[in-house]
Amino acid sequence: MPKYHKLIINTDGGARGNPGPAGLGVVIKNEDGEVIATIARYLGKMTNNQAEYRAIVAGIHKAKDLGAEEVDFYLDSELAVKQLNREYKVRNKDLQPLFVEIYNQSLGFKKVKFHHVRREFNKEADALANEAMDRGN
Repeated sequence: MPKYHKLIINTDGGARGNPGPAGLGVVIKNEDGEVIATIARYLGKMTNNQAEYRAIVAGIHKAKDLGAEEVDFYLDSELAVKQLNREYKVRNKDLQPLFVEIYNQSLGFKKVKFHHVRREFNKEADALANEAMDRGN
């Protein structure tokens, strides 16, 4: 029996400069909206898109660890959402292995969805990414 039917995951990745010092933030909630896990991680020097993808990777691994059946991701990177929903090709060679990892991990769930949200609806994950960048410098 899975621990969670569905998890709602907000992710954000950012870099100060592009590339520059980067961090990721992940907020994982159950279906009732209760926060059950957060991740804030400093990533070193990389682009904002690499940081966005690494946040999704961190979120999908944590969802697997938590025993979720379904996962709904919400992120403010329209590029990542369109790539993960296969509307855009992933042309950047640094993003391709991260895309493949997310795709392969998603096969372990009944359903994985990626939704684009405006930045103001992703404040918790953004705050964690900024906290990670602050700590890392």
